[in-house]
Amino acid sequence: MNFKISKRPFYTALTSVSHAISANSPIPSLSGIKIEALEDHLVLTASDSNISIQREVYASEDCELIIFEPGAVVIDSRYILEIVRKIDSDQLQLELVDGALTRISGHLAEFNINGISASLYPDIDFSKQAIEFSVQAKDLVKVIAQTVFAASDKETRPVLTGVNFRLVGNEFTAVATDSYRLAKSVVSLDNNDTNFSVTLPAKSLNEVVKTLEDEDEVIMSVSDKKVQFFLNNTLIQTRLIDGLYPETDRLIPNEYAYEFEIDAQDLLNAIDRASFIKSDGISVVRLEASSDEVVISSKSQEVGSSFEKIVPQSYKGGDLSISFSGKYVYEAIRALNSSKVLIKFSGPMKPFVILNPGDDSVLQLVLPVRTYN
Repeated sequence: MNFKISKRPFYTALTSVSHAISANSPIPSLSGIKIEALEDHLVLTASDSNISIQREVYASEDCELIIFEPGAVVIDSRYILEIVRKIDSDQLQLELVDGALTRISGHLAEFNINGISASLYPDIDFSKQAIEFSVQAKDLVKVIAQTVFAASDKETRPVLTGVNFRLVGNEFTAVATDSYRLAKSVVSLDNNDTNFSVTLPAKSLNEVVKTLEDEDEVIMSVSDKKVQFFLNNTLIQTRLIDGLYPETDRLIPNEYAYEFEIDAQDLLNAIDRASFIKSDGISVVRLEASSDEVVISSKSQEVGSSFEKIVPQSYKGGDLSISFSGKYVYEAIRALNSSKVLIKFSGPMKPFVILNPGDDSVLQLVLPVRTYN
């Protein structure tokens, strides 16, 4: 293997695939990036066995690429990223000099790094799956961002550590829950004749978002084992989580006895201030609402108490008092990305929903907390 390439696009490609690498991989070769030089382009591959990213790099106006000799090697991601970043040169040359020993040079700098033979890298099946459809990247980023934070971080119920993606007709739905809160986001797709329901690891989806930001359209390919995201010259592949995802629609109330609309930033700020006071490391916030005001308060025997009033922009129902996790409600409001929020309650000990008044495609649900003070 021997090739010369422009530094900036090479570093961008290496960084992109490195998102798939786990710091604690039990397989030594998976701590590295497989760099393969073919006749007219490079193929970079990284994986932690749960998520794999492969990126092709071609010569272009922004990237000079000259391949003198095809070949492949695996280099530890920490070393290759640091070396490429620090070499003060617009052009780099990578060459296998002896076995897996790789020379990386640019301008007056030269590094000789012990790599791993490409033959020791696991064989990853990147073949495209039967079910395929397209979605706008901005829509995919939206549904992931509005749901992924609500997935569980506990492995006691593995299926809840992921986000359930469901496609029925033209309705593409993402749902996440940890049993104490739920986030649901829906987008409409054009010309779809595919139906499926799969659950993807939250960690994998966070890495997908990092790569999607500048893309226009994403091709998704789905099977009963994995999901693939194709965007320009990058392929992201993630395993699915086994298990039947719970029927979450039944958790959403059908009727509400109280509701109010309020400035989102005012409520965020009040919850943030109240959440400073914790009891046993947990911030429980109390909300008392009437037609005149919404009161946000918190109390801890060890720390003290807080009390803050906000005037709602509209209110329906009688007086209400309810307690909840400050963290959960704060994250739910943030995910809506709205200047106003509409909150609907069925009762003081029933789940309540947080909505964007101008967008019914996303719903956040939080369970209240029982308090005895």
